[in-house]
Amino acid sequence: MLLHNSPTPSTRWMRMIALVLVLAGTSLAARAATAADRPNFVWIMSEDNSKHYLRHFDPDGAPAPNIEALAEHGITFDRAFSCAPVCSVARTTLITACYAPRIGTQFHRRSKLAAMPEGLKMFPAYLRDAGYYTTNNSKEDYNAVRSPGTWDDSSKKASWKKRPDKSMPFFHVVTSALSHEGRLHFSEKTMANPTQTDPESVKLQPYFPDTDTFRYTRASYHDRMMAIDKVVGDVVEELKNAGELENTFIFYFGDHGGVLPRSKGYTYEAGLHVPLVVRVPERWNDRVSREVGSRTNGFVEFVDFGPTVLNLAGIDVPRGVDGKAFLGDGIGTADVDARNETFGYADRFDEKYDLVRTLRIGNIKYMRHFEPYYPDGMQNNYRYKMLAYQQWRELHAEGKLNDVQSQFYRPKAVEAIYNLENDPHETRNLAGDPNFQATLKSMRTRLDERLKAMPDLSFFPEAMLYESAMANPTEFGQQNKERIAKLIDTANLALLPFDESEEKLRDAISSNDPWVRYWGWVAASSIGSDAKPLIPIAKNHVSDEEPLVALRAIEFMAIIGDEDIRPQLYQTISRASNEPELLQMLNTAVYLNDFFGDRLTLDVAQLKSSIKLSKQGDIQDRLDYFSSK
Repeated sequence: MLLHNSPTPSTRWMRMIALVLVLAGTSLAARAATAADRPNFVWIMSEDNSKHYLRHFDPDGAPAPNIEALAEHGITFDRAFSCAPVCSVARTTLITACYAPRIGTQFHRRSKLAAMPEGLKMFPAYLRDAGYYTTNNSKEDYNAVRSPGTWDDSSKKASWKKRPDKSMPFFHVVTSALSHEGRLHFSEKTMANPTQTDPESVKLQPYFPDTDTFRYTRASYHDRMMAIDKVVGDVVEELKNAGELENTFIFYFGDHGGVLPRSKGYTYEAGLHVPLVVRVPERWNDRVSREVGSRTNGFVEFVDFGPTVLNLAGIDVPRGVDGKAFLGDGIGTADVDARNETFGYADRFDEKYDLVRTLRIGNIKYMRHFEPYYPDGMQNNYRYKMLAYQQWRELHAEGKLNDVQSQFYRPKAVEAIYNLENDPHETRNLAGDPNFQATLKSMRTRLDERLKAMPDLSFFPEAMLYESAMANPTEFGQQNKERIAKLIDTANLALLPFDESEEKLRDAISSNDPWVRYWGWVAASSIGSDAKPLIPIAKNHVSDEEPLVALRAIEFMAIIGDEDIRPQLYQTISRASNEPELLQMLNTAVYLNDFFGDRLTLDVAQLKSSIKLSKQGDIQDRLDYFSSK
């Protein structure tokens, strides 16, 4: 029997609930109180646009008065870089402050999510731990497993206005798709509609053919940038009306480059060099050691953005990230102005593979193409929805392009170096110029040092990482650091004349390590016809026990030899055991089918019957392309 003053079970539950609510309220109040003296942050990201389409950064760009007004009250960063030229990889670089090839997040679209490095969280989680209300509206597109507690709300309804206590500082991200690549997937019928920007007034890049289609496409994109400018204006007005404008750092930037052809998906400046303006609020002006309205040529990268926000918020930047702050306490103007190096990477874009790494130091840009025989213009279904892409390929097939315009559809150089001061569009490779040999060797060495120090996981095929690494990619890289260095050295045999590399190539393609064999064949294919003495060995390797090594030997036979290697390709495709392995094989199939004339045209029915795995996603996209030809 219950005593008169003993609480009933339901009463006890009510008291417990009340206690939980009190504690939660106390915790929330404490969180707000400890953060009350910190600034707010708003990031405005426009999708798929490089700095080249805004007048504030380039005289041939579109007017954007609201972005220009941000700059009048802030800082313009004329050398800001996304590291990767595509959404998911660039956005993961932003949110983790880590280089994607080091942590396994470099493939767009990922076949498997990568675990975050041990002990590291996505940077908004540190803001939230410090009392910030963190919101994202609404695109994430991460290639890593999202850290618990990253966002209070990440949805199409997320807003800083919804924070439970108005004294709480906030970090809010808004992404606008008004500039996204898909906005240029218009039809020929649409081209009858006038654009706000006069197509005759735009200046086309020299690698484009000067056609009505290209002019209309660029004019349309200028219109898109003016629409983005309105979004920026609306966000500023919202903050102003709420009395938060002068409490809030506003970052405006593109989430990577784009979006006319040869930008998104490519590590040229048009794919990596983004606009960045940071508006400095009056209340927190003392945290920035620069005058408002100023500009800097100091290099900043996406890995630096998160640490910069944390530093401005007075929060310690966690160990284990690759970025470093460029604003806030302890960051001197001279230090940032002196920064002059940026690293770029490209791996897989949907169904298209191409391994490229770049290093820019000042105005000199070094590009290392690890699969140089793949032309830039290889099929990527989403890219080729754009009429400009379609017309470019048609004009190339008809022989109507000049040398610069045709480069997109030819094999690439193993390495390239550009002087961006007088060649901003990267059309004149100076790798063979005697005056640039010392610079070329220096930058080649510097890039190698960076790739080995990370280490760069992409020297293992994605299919191998899929099976062995994604539970802890960073640790996997450290455990295999020496092996990756060996793979990089093997890939770099492509930089030597065949008479200097032959002995090492023969050692590589007979190695017990399948991935050394793999890179040995890639290097031999990159060297080209001089490597013809390796054909007898390649004939044995087209049935290598490792299917992807067999694939690389098949590529070599196609490039160097004149035999019909299609039966070996179909057989190799039938051996694919996971999706990324099959996808890489189909990448080779497209390459052979499209760039070797009738000699290697594939039989679609036989190709499809060779596939033993599920035909969906990117796999289906490849098959749809073959079926459409």
